[in-house]
Amino acid sequence: MSVTTLDSRTALVVIDLQRGIVALPTAHPADEVVARSARLAAAFRKAGLPVVLVNVTGGAPGRTDGGPAAARAFPEGWTELVDELDRQPSDITVSKQQWGAFYGTGLDLELRRRGVTQIVLCGISTSIGVESTARDAYEHGYNVTVATDAVTDMDAAAHDRAVTTIFPRLGETGAAADILALLPA
Repeated sequence: MSVTTLDSRTALVVIDLQRGIVALPTAHPADEVVARSARLAAAFRKAGLPVVLVNVTGGAPGRTDGGPAAARAFPEGWTELVDELDRQPSDITVSKQQWGAFYGTGLDLELRRRGVTQIVLCGISTSIGVESTARDAYEHGYNVTVATDAVTDMDAAAHDRAVTTIFPRLGETGAAADILALLPA
């Protein structure tokens, strides 16, 4: 379903726009995803709406690819959010060790404390962090919107499947410009 409205208490949730991830090869230019996400973040802040900046700092235990990703050493700066997001003191920062931003973090509590009823998602990777967070948000009862031109993936087919098949089942989708047009002035 195309984006039609934003609740009065909508939060922007930016997934994994951190130095190590935006440097990976993606199906769509990561710099464009970062630029659109930064515009969304600035507009949400201007409207007095919450901005959540999520980064991944490790992996959940139980991985089968040679050990827990949490034990993996990331290069220096890998987990740092990109400067373009212009992190502000009012932003909520969530560090996760799973694909989604809800499990094992305080995200749900932070949103509920602020009366948030809807989230707008953007970031990398469409079929992993963004999709997992969208599914969890839906299961937690939030209205879900995905900025489809502010997400990308390492796998073009996985990105397309999430955008065309999964996200419309969870809520609304639309371009960043369409979402910006719905924000209060």
